[in-house]
Amino acid sequence: MRAARLIQMVLLLQNRGRMTAAELATRLEVSERTIARDALALSEAGIPVYADRGRTGGYRLVGGYRTRLTGLDRSEAEALFLSGVPSALHAMGLADAASAARLKVSAALGPRLADAPRSAAQRFHLDAPGWWQPPDTPPLLPEVAEAVWDDRRIRIRYRRGTGEAGDAGGAGQQAGAAEVARVLEPYGLVLKAGTWYLVARPVPDNRPARGGGPGAGYRVYRVDRIRACRTWDGDGDGDGDGDGDGDGERDRERNGAVGEAAHFVREEEFDLPGFWAERAAEFARSILRERITVRLTPEGARLLGRATDRTAAAEALAAAGPPDGQGRVTVVLAVENLEVARHQLRGLGPEAEVLAPAELRRRVADDAARLHARYSRPPAADRPAAGGRRPGQR
Repeated sequence: MRAARLIQMVLLLQNRGRMTAAELATRLEVSERTIARDALALSEAGIPVYADRGRTGGYRLVGGYRTRLTGLDRSEAEALFLSGVPSALHAMGLADAASAARLKVSAALGPRLADAPRSAAQRFHLDAPGWWQPPDTPPLLPEVAEAVWDDRRIRIRYRRGTGEAGDAGGAGQQAGAAEVARVLEPYGLVLKAGTWYLVARPVPDNRPARGGGPGAGYRVYRVDRIRACRTWDGDGDGDGDGDGDGDGERDRERNGAVGEAAHFVREEEFDLPGFWAERAAEFARSILRERITVRLTPEGARLLGRATDRTAAAEALAAAGPPDGQGRVTVVLAVENLEVARHQLRGLGPEAEVLAPAELRRRVADDAARLHARYSRPPAADRPAAGGRRPGQR
């Protein structure tokens, strides 16, 4: 740890020119006394760290000294490509590697471009989670991410969503069980609207998956539904020792590194962004099972994409015929179900008229009648209650 801190200290001084002991202590998360000892150790090692005394003093490198300790290791190089998503890096346990990578790149840029990373960070920021949805990092995300990086098979306990079908359980599992056990080859992680998803290929019957072309057999799992995660070495209970007692973690600690059986050969042709785009489109199409016919005013057509699924609205408007004499268009819109459509169309008010199916038209008409009845009489909040008292009086 100290060697890494000394390198970071040199790179910070190289990039900044001069830093106070307090600034270095804050960046390196140590005390100012530790900074003084580290500066002395660097000087004794031949690196010209000079301490300026006084109120405006600090530490600097003498004579334009520049280190060549800027080579990135694998974890730093991989983290660098994710450095535009700081929340994701922190969640996956890669924040320290990304910080070291940025320091090394900054050191390699030279004085004229040393402010480029800071300049970019001041101008662009990605905030992945949606509004009113505080980010919730799944507790097992770092373990899953490590397995993704290492191409390492994992055994998980997974909680299905309510009513979730498919992915039937293996030996000892019953379809519809709340939790199922899976052995997976983890291929990638996706952060979508603040939710983490794992793209993985199940290993059938606890045997390495074989055959199939690129994209074959891959499934998507929500990381926040993973209840347990451990390396799978090819044994039946997933604990690495094959005796079924679940204590393989102790065996691995005693015997050393994870065995070769835990690793899988990744399909080089697998395209994570392409797979996710296709699967997301399939998911959206599978949800929108019902079709309704709606007549829209020009204002209703403009607002349709805000009230309903944006893609479905765009497709419906693109397929609509020419407007009638009043400028209204009739569209056939894909919706999740009639009750969801009823709530969505409330937002369009008089700008939309349901033509079919008759059941949805009846529900919307009932809502309109209740709304009319409520607003056709004055508010009753201040009307005297029985006995001459107003509501809330004693």
